[in-house]
Amino acid sequence: MSEKKNKPADAVANIVSLAKRRGFVFQSSEIYGGLNGCWDYGPLGVELLKNIKEEWWKFMTYRDNVEGLDASILMHPKVWEASGHVENFTDPMIDCKQCKARFRLDVLGDSINEKKKEKALAELKNDFKDDASIITKIEDKIKNPGDDDPFNLLLEDEQVGKTLLSKLNCPQCGNANTFTDARKFNLMFKTFVGPVEDSGSVVYLRPETAQGIFVNFLNVQSSARQKLPFGIAQIGKAFRNEINTKNFLFRTREFEQMEMQFFVKPDDAKEWYEYWKAARIEWFKSLGMTSTKLRYHDHIKLAHYAAAATDIEYEFPFGWGEIEGIHNRTNFDL
Repeated sequence: MSEKKNKPADAVANIVSLAKRRGFVFQSSEIYGGLNGCWDYGPLGVELLKNIKEEWWKFMTYRDNVEGLDASILMHPKVWEASGHVENFTDPMIDCKQCKARFRLDVLGDSINEKKKEKALAELKNDFKDDASIITKIEDKIKNPGDDDPFNLLLEDEQVGKTLLSKLNCPQCGNANTFTDARKFNLMFKTFVGPVEDSGSVVYLRPETAQGIFVNFLNVQSSARQKLPFGIAQIGKAFRNEINTKNFLFRTREFEQMEMQFFVKPDDAKEWYEYWKAARIEWFKSLGMTSTKLRYHDHIKLAHYAAAATDIEYEFPFGWGEIEGIHNRTNFDL
């Protein structure tokens, strides 16, 4: 008997079906056709989620050097300007001019099989064979991609991305050379406060919980009479206008974050970073997760504010995916 194809997709579909039947998770607004990327937790789902949050809260805050916080979802827009989210919290996006389908650029790259990628890259090199500097750049991105897919890096490159994109077929309609130029798409949901919808009343639904912690650093530190090292933890909703949602609850537009920011003196940062790496993966094991399905993924390419970064990943039916990030953010945020 031949093996079934698309086993990861089948496994996720089975989980979605089971979650609905048993009352864990339902499609949001299902009686009206559903809203993509949004989910409702049913009777058992609510209890499971509550138990996980309570376990996390006890582990993270039931200690002398961590305080709790519940910051507002809506914050002054200057918070997001100062953090860089207004300008930089973006994904490159393209549209198919033929079928009007919209894709995140890296999602498009991930949907293409390896043979087609190899063919497109060979054609790309041939197009630029007379430009040694660009050929060197292409070879460098292929050989040294860091944490990224080299094909996606080239798709996002200003010099060669457009040429490479022209060699790809739309996954939706199959037509070739029908994509628009890539453009930045801000992932923050925008809304307005007050009766007038103008630029002076713009606010954003927070895309992460961290900024609420940073702007309250002095309030918490002084009121709780804390000294370094100490942490601030919170659990709350975050919202991201994802171009492509996928894999059930793994990538959604509305989700809950459990986050703790731990503040230390610079000389102690490395020691505490290693402490939290070890402590957090042991916590996941204490919940019953199989050790062989957990791993660290250390970042090779670091954000401009980070001295070190790792993800704790879990092996889902669709592959390895991040379930927690642990970063040494230096003093960037304060």
